[in-house]
Amino acid sequence: MRLKTKLFGTLYEFKDLNEVMAKANEEKSGDQLAGVAATSVTEMIAAKEVLSEITLKDLRNNPAVPYEIDEVTRIIQDQVNERIYREIQNWTVAEFREWILSHSTTSKDIARISRGLTSEMVAAVAKVMSNMDLIYAAKKIRVTAHCNTTIGEAGTLGFRLQPNHTTDDIDGIRISLFEGLSYGIGDAVIGLNPVNDTVDSVSNVLKMFQEIKETHNIPTQNCVLAHVKTQMDAVKNGAPSDMIFQSIAGSEKGNTAFGLDGAIMAEAQDLMLREGTSTGPNVIYFETGQGSELSSEAHHGVDQVTMEARCYGFAKKYNPFLVNTVVGFIGPEYLYDSKQVTRAGLEDHFMGKLTGVPMGVDACYTNHMKTDQNDIENLAVLLGAAGCTYFMGIPQGDDIMLNYQCTGYHDASSLRELLGLTPVKEFADWLETMGIYENGRLSARAGDASLFIK
Repeated sequence: MRLKTKLFGTLYEFKDLNEVMAKANEEKSGDQLAGVAATSVTEMIAAKEVLSEITLKDLRNNPAVPYEIDEVTRIIQDQVNERIYREIQNWTVAEFREWILSHSTTSKDIARISRGLTSEMVAAVAKVMSNMDLIYAAKKIRVTAHCNTTIGEAGTLGFRLQPNHTTDDIDGIRISLFEGLSYGIGDAVIGLNPVNDTVDSVSNVLKMFQEIKETHNIPTQNCVLAHVKTQMDAVKNGAPSDMIFQSIAGSEKGNTAFGLDGAIMAEAQDLMLREGTSTGPNVIYFETGQGSELSSEAHHGVDQVTMEARCYGFAKKYNPFLVNTVVGFIGPEYLYDSKQVTRAGLEDHFMGKLTGVPMGVDACYTNHMKTDQNDIENLAVLLGAAGCTYFMGIPQGDDIMLNYQCTGYHDASSLRELLGLTPVKEFADWLETMGIYENGRLSARAGDASLFIK
């Protein structure tokens, strides 16, 4: 494994593969904060050149965090299909990139090869791709999952209806939910971020969601995004939940900071398959975001793109229905401006789909970042073109509870029309039945929340 190269008359040497991986990243403020970033553009290019000649076998044999000390590494390594891995182990990262981008390589081909990959391989190939490469490659990959409905089908774009409220007031949540439905939002999931992480509060919201679903025959799924253990206790007490949510990290230490491990997630998955209210096999919802491991001092000196890829390797084990990166939520310490957020969103989406999980993106930003709503709309269009599975939908794109900005209720119809996409089929049919859609577009009744008030 060669870890040096000469570029423009200067010899660049890297002490190990983790340093190559880190310095091959496009500029990220989080990598700079961690002290692992390239110190110049030429050093970054040199690292990319070295990385392009690394084999997939080298990456398999040198995980970012050692197998012996990290559960996430063990989960990623142990689920590799060894037969498929042996077919590709001698490919270089450059050859892997060319294979993915080849016109003759299909979605089915990529889905098969993904079973032989580790997260380090996924991260490595993303690092040697341009933004257009990431869009083109992700567009080719189709990953579907089924909870009550099927997400990720070709020609569809889903939205999570996120009716957050500053006090978890049931009536306030209900009105926001009705407004979102009236704009065609909610086919991916009706999912609330709760203020109160208590069993009673979570149960009350889930019961309200279920009542609305049943009253109006809405073909979707519900979730309250409390801690996994709180949700499990609510389900054990009879709360009607279609799936269980949890934020995850790319290292065991990071997951410990979130209060979970692999055993807890396996228990949650088993519980939902036995006691959940969904009809399908995919009953887990994960959220991620570049920089979370650094924020909890759990990054092991590894760059944030590689750590993010490892999140998807961990998620894959639990056959999730939804995975999304909350790409601009953590702040400018990790992604400084719109250029970095855009790159991260395209990287995360591609890496998730290459790993084999149904991937959405919360195209978002916080108010102290060097970005604005135009930047996030640009990212949403790029991700829509890349075949993103779903986005978030909140009133006016302004989450008054989490205090951040993302895609709003009104953006759904614009993005779908612009890109020639529809909601999930069953949900689209329901929208037509309700008169919210007419011939595949929002009708004159769209935005009228009184449709749901009897």
